Amino acid sequence: MTLSNDFKRTGNWLFRWRSYLPLLLVPFFIIVLRDFTYPYGSHSLDLLWEIFCLGVSFTGLTVRILTIGHVPFGTSGRNTATQSANVLNTTGMYSVVRHPLYLGNFLIWMGISLFVRIWWFSLIILFVFWLYYERIIYAEEEFLRQKFGEAFLDWALKTPAFIPDFKQWKSPALPFCIRTVLRREYSTYFAIIAVFTALEIIAASLVERRLVIDYLWLGLFLVSLTFYLVVRFIKKRTDWLKVSGR
Repeated sequence: MTLSNDFKRTGNWLFRWRSYLPLLLVPFFIIVLRDFTYPYGSHSLDLLWEIFCLGVSFTGLTVRILTIGHVPFGTSGRNTATQSANVLNTTGMYSVVRHPLYLGNFLIWMGISLFVRIWWFSLIILFVFWLYYERIIYAEEEFLRQKFGEAFLDWALKTPAFIPDFKQWKSPALPFCIRTVLRREYSTYFAIIAVFTALEIIAASLVERRLVIDYLWLGLFLVSLTFYLVVRFIKKRTDWLKVSGR
């Protein structure tokens, strides 16, 4: 098997399981948290750092929202069985970077990794992310090249793969649709809050040597859980979040 075929085969496999494989990192987070301490022994400083880390992850979520809110049906989806794209997106976020959703995912995971305040751990997450998504991106771009031909090559030639070039911004072809965002990103939002809440409980409990539940994080988690359940109910039981062409 040629190296290019191996990249494509591996990328398609990773693409299929891309929503679940990052969960394998959870045990490593728990291990590095064993030596967790508050910065300079201050819980207040730790809270400020947690807010910063959450902000990094929310920046990633914002990138995803700005992408999902403008794309047409059949693109930028969560499909796992096979690659799929009805049209080639080249406007909005796709005019400044070829893989905005993966950029968003990267920022989400970096925010989470920064939580533990261990530079080499964040570096490892960066390296794992690069190896993981390099194969997926290769497989996706090979699929797009075969399906859209010269249109894809022209777009790829002038659009960076992962580091945005905002000077190339082109207004989205479709208006922003909040219902599409709610339908497709409510689980991402809740997952971010749930992970940060769990990390906070584990870290604080290790420092205090007893179960510690921060009521600020608990309140945020409960509000987010309510939001998640309401949106999920609407999505499953009604057609309100379904938008024609989205």
